[in-house]
Amino acid sequence: MDYQLATLGLQLPTDPRWVNIAEMNIEEILVDHAYCEQKAASSCISMIVQYPDYEKLVQILTPVVAEEWSHFERVLEQLDQRGYKLGKPRKDQYVVELLKHIRKGVGKEQKLLDQLLVNALIEARSCERFKLLWQNIEDQKLSKFYYELMVSEAGHYRNFLDLAKEYLSEEQVDQRWEEILKIEADIIRNLEVRGDRMH
Repeated sequence: MDYQLATLGLQLPTDPRWVNIAEMNIEEILVDHAYCEQKAASSCISMIVQYPDYEKLVQILTPVVAEEWSHFERVLEQLDQRGYKLGKPRKDQYVVELLKHIRKGVGKEQKLLDQLLVNALIEARSCERFKLLWQNIEDQKLSKFYYELMVSEAGHYRNFLDLAKEYLSEEQVDQRWEEILKIEADIIRNLEVRGDRMH
């Protein structure tokens, strides 16, 4: 499977400095990563609760909830093995900025489209960063761990895009996806490069 930037749709690669700084702050990265997985599970639960009559959405996102929660548990294991504590959740400025672009005052399906595409984008960026960790960190156990999660996140990214096309036309999805990709690139461009955050 090809995990290159083009495959994920991302328009701007992560700053190459990020992975080097992250490796020097593995405890902080793992703590932040744990909360990212918890939030991913919560986001899927929220969509299931908001759209219970969308059968395909419920069917696809229910196992994603379980998988994201299992990732949370696996990150906790990595923390425990290294003698680290979970600590308190941190503000994810990247996600905060993305969520500002979920449109208000639009139809139900247009709002759902934005929610699905934002979730797809978060999974795509996570996948890209997991790849950087897999390929560049010296800790072989952690490298293998991030390879496994990279593969999983790529699957989730596709789930969200496929669901969007289940409920809206391919043309609508593709047009909005291009808009959101440009927004995300601007967010990445303007965020401080921090090695204590997954995003």
